[in-house]
Amino acid sequence: MLQTLLSKVIRTTNQHIKQLKEMGILTVADLLLYFPRGYEDESDFRTIIELSLDEVNVVKGVISNISTRYVKNGMALTTALLTDKTGSIEATWFNQTYISKQLKGGDEIILTGKIKMNQGRAVFSSPKFEKVKDEQVQTGRIVPKYYQADIKDSKYKISSKWLREKIQPILYLADFFEEYLPENILDENDLLSFKEAVKQVHYPDSEESLGKARERLGFDELFILQFRALQKKRDWQMSWLTENRDKILISEKLLAKFLVKLPFKFTNAQTKALEAILADLKKPYPMLRLIQGDVGSGKTVVAAAGSLLAILSNENLKNYERPQVCVMVPTEVLAKQHYKTFSKLFNSFDIRVELLVGSFTQKQKKSIVENMKLGLTDIVIGTHALIQEHVDFKNLALAIVDEQHRFGVKQREYLAQFGHPHLLYLTATPIPRTLALTIYGDQDISVIDEMPPGRQEIITRIVPEHKRQDAYRWIEEQVKKGRQVFIICPLIDESDKLAFKAVTEEFKRLKEQFFSNLRLGLLHGRLLPQEKDQVMSEFSDGHIDILVSTSVIEVGIDVPNASIMLIEGAERFGLSQLHQFRGRVGRGEHQSYCFLFTDSDSVNNIKRLKAMVQHASGFKLSEIDLELRGPGEVYGVKQSGIPDLKMANLSDSKLIEKARSAAEKFIKIDPDLEKYPKLRKKFEEFGKEREGYFA
Repeated sequence: MLQTLLSKVIRTTNQHIKQLKEMGILTVADLLLYFPRGYEDESDFRTIIELSLDEVNVVKGVISNISTRYVKNGMALTTALLTDKTGSIEATWFNQTYISKQLKGGDEIILTGKIKMNQGRAVFSSPKFEKVKDEQVQTGRIVPKYYQADIKDSKYKISSKWLREKIQPILYLADFFEEYLPENILDENDLLSFKEAVKQVHYPDSEESLGKARERLGFDELFILQFRALQKKRDWQMSWLTENRDKILISEKLLAKFLVKLPFKFTNAQTKALEAILADLKKPYPMLRLIQGDVGSGKTVVAAAGSLLAILSNENLKNYERPQVCVMVPTEVLAKQHYKTFSKLFNSFDIRVELLVGSFTQKQKKSIVENMKLGLTDIVIGTHALIQEHVDFKNLALAIVDEQHRFGVKQREYLAQFGHPHLLYLTATPIPRTLALTIYGDQDISVIDEMPPGRQEIITRIVPEHKRQDAYRWIEEQVKKGRQVFIICPLIDESDKLAFKAVTEEFKRLKEQFFSNLRLGLLHGRLLPQEKDQVMSEFSDGHIDILVSTSVIEVGIDVPNASIMLIEGAERFGLSQLHQFRGRVGRGEHQSYCFLFTDSDSVNNIKRLKAMVQHASGFKLSEIDLELRGPGEVYGVKQSGIPDLKMANLSDSKLIEKARSAAEKFIKIDPDLEKYPKLRKKFEEFGKEREGYFA
């Protein structure tokens, strides 16, 4: 029954069937699995005497005096009187003459809509209507709302109303859906059966039953995602085991020597992250680990410690036989910064560090690549140049990818072809744990949630427009004392549609009107790599006082003397991104400041910006941002490799934890779902529906 074509089941036109086909809805199952996008609770009935102006009202009564007449401009006006035990009210509809044919005096109906005042009288203006029957479809209940097809011909529009009319009569066919989740998972997680969830998600009996239906259907999606992530992790590990690769030995003596030479002591969080990395390196299968940590929390030095131990722990190896490490970063500026950092950390060790970036000449690149192939380079740090076709390694053991969300999945996986090295990802974008389990579910996750002792908290303020001149004068005084400043703008060029500061125009305005005596620099994404590097070098060397930039400075700029961050159009950025900007200052000995400028008076925007003032923790801000804006907007879920979900909410931490726990149990007992063919079939269908996600 479920695979029966809709043309054989529902009464409609060929044009409607054609539109459904274009929406991917051909069969009974397709229509029943076309879930609502939202709901309106129209189950709260009011009497006529209780009706309120400019609010949606739902009222039940008997209709009378229904008629249609034509008024000025040829418009048809249909009027009727609705009466209940408390009184009567007039209802009006324009150009809907069919209503007077569908309704007749004495019909008991439900009206849903807003009350307007017309010449001193309260009138129901163009309300929805439905006759009272055993089960309401269009109103008088929790009413489902569906995504509607964008069809120009309104006569054949697939609307929410149309879908409700067609789904309700065939809803009983949901009984033919087979249950595919094992009974123990249903019992342990107190989940509805699949067929009952489908029924309740379309026409819920109550808010509670709707919640249970959404929980079941959302659990299914999250469980399958988590299970697939764990399968990928297992496949990655097993691929190395089959090659019978040697484990990397760890020298505690070498680690102690490295740590004692540092001018600071590791925080507890850094120590835990390093211990996890070293434990992974000892295993016979490759590491797949993500380290999350705020800007300045010390992720890079942890990765450096792991690199050193991977390369030098085995003293019996000759120089050209040693394991190699590569560090891939999204920008040349960050690559050069890491090159300096690693070189400084390893200046008393026998470690050969190379830099490979796109702006190098072909001769330079050829020499470096040749050293890599011969094993004469221990660590190579670079940009996308590391994944060009001509690049090769003699013995790549560890690949580190910094700010991994800046790279595509295939670019990251390209590194895996060099003998399945250990993979270590770093990100300064804090992500709530449950969301990280979904987006990065195939990786082990370490969190560095402590800042090094002595680091000053950055003073953050929302600056009203009338204080702009004062802020500029104060900034000028700070520059005269030797400090440097970032000014961030959301756009490169002026826009007629968006009244936000554009970086090119703002640079010109600031240079001519406010800071004519200071040295200003301009940085944005349309500059050539060499031009960006030149600007950043001048800023780093103190030859630029104020750097006016787009979000290109979000990653990879470390200027200890920069102590002021001014952000224009702050409401345009997410909290995590604002926190990234803020992290560009406060890296030296001077007290640092972050000023947020906004023209918005939106309650939600102000609430977000106030969170920046109140919280210094990127993880706390990420949770607030997730709650206020949702995962899609905050983390670019569509770019993360996670397919579109119909019912699951990536903000639902409890359900994600449940799904993860169930998937972890299952991967241990039946990783290929051989004992559960129904679940395996659903698993495959889920991947096909979402553009081959499981391919």
